[in-house]
Amino acid sequence: MKLKICGMKLNTTEVAQLRPDYLGFIFWEHSSRFFEGEMPNLPHTISKVGVFVDAELDYIIETTIKHRLQGLQLHGHETPEYCSKIASELKIQNHKVDIIKVFSIKEEFNFDILKPYENVCDYFLFDTKGKLPGGNGYTFDWSVLKNYPSNKPYFLSGGIGLNNIDKINEFKKTPESKYCFAIDVNSSFEIVPGLKKIEELSEFKKVINIQ
Repeated sequence: MKLKICGMKLNTTEVAQLRPDYLGFIFWEHSSRFFEGEMPNLPHTISKVGVFVDAELDYIIETTIKHRLQGLQLHGHETPEYCSKIASELKIQNHKVDIIKVFSIKEEFNFDILKPYENVCDYFLFDTKGKLPGGNGYTFDWSVLKNYPSNKPYFLSGGIGLNNIDKINEFKKTPESKYCFAIDVNSSFEIVPGLKKIEELSEFKKVINIQ
């Protein structure tokens, strides 16, 4: 499984030294982790993911090109048609991105919702349903994923921290983990929103042996 560290803002360069596979930057102005300013130079092995919530198409295109994003994480009510349009508009400008569509889960989930997105997204991301679009700080019941009907790779997110190591290792032994492409962490590794705990992230990366 790969590692994505989201909510980058205050100590991005230090986090990048841990060499995660993905770093997430939130471009939703209502978030306490809203990213502004210039993005630091990052190792070419790290993919930059922009997180958007029901954003205007022009804003997504402009932000993607400005920061040379490699992935777009759509955390709102974006339709399949909208996902397809984003990819098409960026392709015209010779900028290819991975589209990651987020779906929130609490105790149950209707996986039929995924079907229209199968051909317009590169990955799904399953997060915890809460008051905010993301960063709610607690996990959902991963056993729900036993009913995952797709072979599309997905990111597992939602309040994951060091206290979930045993749970992750057990999950990796289950059939439903087969298409779990990456673990996505955020608020459980923060001092304040956007300021990450470097030592704990380093320990997490080593312990779960993410490759």
